[in-house]
Amino acid sequence: MVAKPLKIIADGHIWGVEAACAHLSGYDVDLCVLQPKDITPEAVKNIDILLTRTGTKVDASLLTGASVRFAGTATIGDDHYDKAWLDSHHIAWATAAGSSTGSVLEYMLAALLELHAQHKVDLSSMTLGVIGAGRIGGRLVDICRALGIKVLVNDPPRQRLEGDEGFVSLDELLAQSDILTLHTPLISEGKHKTYHLLDDVHLKSFQGKVIINAARGSCIDNIGLLAWMNHKQDAYVVLDCWENEPGVSSELLAHKQCVLATPHIAGHSLDGKAANTQYIYEALCDYLTIKPVWHMNNDLPDISFIHDKSLKCWSDLHAKVKQMYPIKQDHEALVACANLNSDDNIAKRFVYLRRHYPVRRAWDKQSLGLSKILKASCSGVYNESKA
Repeated sequence: MVAKPLKIIADGHIWGVEAACAHLSGYDVDLCVLQPKDITPEAVKNIDILLTRTGTKVDASLLTGASVRFAGTATIGDDHYDKAWLDSHHIAWATAAGSSTGSVLEYMLAALLELHAQHKVDLSSMTLGVIGAGRIGGRLVDICRALGIKVLVNDPPRQRLEGDEGFVSLDELLAQSDILTLHTPLISEGKHKTYHLLDDVHLKSFQGKVIINAARGSCIDNIGLLAWMNHKQDAYVVLDCWENEPGVSSELLAHKQCVLATPHIAGHSLDGKAANTQYIYEALCDYLTIKPVWHMNNDLPDISFIHDKSLKCWSDLHAKVKQMYPIKQDHEALVACANLNSDDNIAKRFVYLRRHYPVRRAWDKQSLGLSKILKASCSGVYNESKA
C-alpha cells in the first residue's frame, strides 16, 4: 500500500512533536518545525496539517487561501483559535483541553501551601471561593474539601444545568471567601462573559484578602487589581496569567503584595507538556482515521519514585511539595524582570522563561503521598497541631 503524502507544520515548542508525527501509520509525513513568528500565511499555504501553541493566532488572516484541513493546538486554552471561522470553512480543529489538569492542580496546591507558610492565610480556618468548577476547578474543589478546607463554588453554567444546590452567586462568594481562585475560560461576550469578570466593582466588594489567577489573564481587570492592592495593605495576589501577555504590567509584577508571580507556567510540568502533545496526536489520528501507536511515556525520562512517610500537618505537606515543586523559584525568576529597563525587555524575558522552563515532573511520578492527595483520596483536616 502506497503511503499518502501529508504536509505538517508544527510549532517548535510542542514537546515531542517530531516523535509523535513519525507515528502516523499509512502516511508519508513531511514535517516542518517552525518558531511561532515563522508560521505565516505564506508558510502554511500548501500544507495539510497545522499544529500550534498559543503564540499563533489561527484565523482568517492566517489561513485564508491555505490548504490546511486540520489545526490542533497543544494547549488547554483555545481563545487564539477562531473556531467559528474554522467551522464555517470546514477546517477540523482540536485542543488539548484537559491534558494539563494535573499540572495546574499541583501549581494551585503549591501556591496555597506557600501562602499558608508565609502566614498570609490559615488553611485550617479559611474559606476558598472557586470561580469556575470545570475540569480544573471541579477537581480543586474535591481535593481541598478532602483536605478539610471549606470551599464555596460559583459556576453559573453548571448551576443552570444541575440546580442551585452546591453553588453560590458571585456576590455571595465575594462576601464570604478569604481566597478567590479563577478557573474559567476567557469568554468575551454573552450571558456567561468572563472578560473582566473581576472588575473594579467586584474587586472592591471582595471581603477576603487573596486572589489567585491561573485561568486567563483578562478574566481580571489588572488595573483594578493593582488599585485593590494599593487600597488594601493586607491584600495579596498570586498570578500565573496576566493581561496583555507577554507585555505584563511592570508595576503589578514589582508590587510587594504580588507574593507569587509566574510566567503562565501552571500547566508546564514536563508530563503536562507531554500530555498536550498526546492529546493533539490522538485527535489528529482520529481525524485521519488511523490507530494511534505513539505514547508519550515511551519518550519521557525515567525518574526516581519516593515513598512518603505520613503527611500529617500543613508544614509536612509544604515541605514535601517544596521538594517536588519549589514554586518560589519560578516567582523569583519572573519578578527579577521588573528591574529591566523597558516593557519590551520584560515581555521578551517573560517569553524566554516560558520557553526555557526548567524540568518539573508530575507528583504521581515522584511521590506516593502527593499522588494520593491529587486523587482527593486523603481524609481528615490538616493543622499545625497534629503530630
